[in-house]
Amino acid sequence: MRKLQKNGGAVAAVLDDEDDVAARPGPVPFRRPAVESVRPRREMVDDFTEDADTEAFLRASGRNRRIRRGLIPKTRNGWIIAGVSVGLSLAAVAAGCYTAMRYMTTSDTFRITSSQQMELDGNSHLSRAQMLSVFGEDVDRNIFHVPLQERRAQLEQMPWVEHATVMRLLPNRLRVHVTERVPVAYLRQGGDIGLIDASGVVLDIPPDAPGNSRYTFPVITGIKTADAATSRQQKMQLFAAFLKDLDSDGKNTSSQLSEVDLSDPEDVKALIPYSNQDVMVHFGTQDFLKRFHKFQEHIAEWHTTYPRLSGVDMRYERQVVLQMPAKDSTVVSGPAAVDATVAQNPAPSQKSAPVQLAKASAPVKTPAPVTKVNVPVKAPAPAAKTVAVNTPARPTAPAAHKPSTKAQEKEAATRKRVEAIKAWMAKREKARSAAKATAKAE
Repeated sequence: MRKLQKNGGAVAAVLDDEDDVAARPGPVPFRRPAVESVRPRREMVDDFTEDADTEAFLRASGRNRRIRRGLIPKTRNGWIIAGVSVGLSLAAVAAGCYTAMRYMTTSDTFRITSSQQMELDGNSHLSRAQMLSVFGEDVDRNIFHVPLQERRAQLEQMPWVEHATVMRLLPNRLRVHVTERVPVAYLRQGGDIGLIDASGVVLDIPPDAPGNSRYTFPVITGIKTADAATSRQQKMQLFAAFLKDLDSDGKNTSSQLSEVDLSDPEDVKALIPYSNQDVMVHFGTQDFLKRFHKFQEHIAEWHTTYPRLSGVDMRYERQVVLQMPAKDSTVVSGPAAVDATVAQNPAPSQKSAPVQLAKASAPVKTPAPVTKVNVPVKAPAPAAKTVAVNTPARPTAPAAHKPSTKAQEKEAATRKRVEAIKAWMAKREKARSAAKATAKAE
């Protein structure tokens, strides 16, 4: 190893032996001193508020200075000047608005000079003259003086108008848009014929209705103009459900109806033409299409057996009531599978079940009380006839009812009447059989 020796001011170098040189370690590699991690810079000054050095630095650099600017005056004169300025500003704005308003309400630029400045839209049944009658007072009037809400209400009071909109178009025009009601049927009230929409509003027939394909509606009865609006609306909802169910098969079945009677809200009645006459069919309030198909299946058989058939009640599950006109005094006996009876023609509002005379193959409901009629055994007096026909159906449970003394009396009278009619029919059949036997013998 190399050694240094100092002798006074002189330095002497002593070389080592070769062995020492060979054993001398090599040069030490250079190592970069470790760099200390840089501390992240703090962005928020608030973190150094408690540091005295930081406060001194901020104070020296001027970063902690707060600028305070306010619009609120601090002196009395300042308050006076501010109040005067605000007052003058408000007065100028008010004066400008008054001048502009006075100009718009008095200038001829905003005056409606003729009815041609009124644009009408949406009217197909109402004429232009009918709609302009509402705006007769507005001609030669300033457009800002026209009461829009009042004119809209007047338009909506017209039967054909369902909704109306009135707008101003500057400088001197009005735009009126109406939505008219859509009629769905003809309404017959005695000898008067009109139209009616889905909400029950009665409408006048327009001049172009005859021969117009848009007015191919069924005729309904049982609704009067004097009825309450809610009552008319409920009946029209039932009528809409009736037509919807009939047309649900896509065959436009409702077109076969001649007239629909809505007088009874619990029984929809319809006149259906058959064999050059109209048959009144009772549909009730449900299963309209099903009952119509049943009517179509059996009407030929019923009409053959009873040529003077005038009505069919389809409301009962297991029976069908056939009604005859009042002048028909003969009842033709039906096939062996048909149970026929003669009873008084029930009123349209009567909901009693038909009376069954012969024993049916399946259990039936208990006969409901009917009006008592004295029928002679030998020669029955002319009276309204009703024939009850049993159609194959599933047996249903008898309707629950509360027994009462009056109901029992009516039931007893009905039974007596049924027995009398059965005896009369048996005697008539016996006489017919005897007549046929005599004719064969001859």
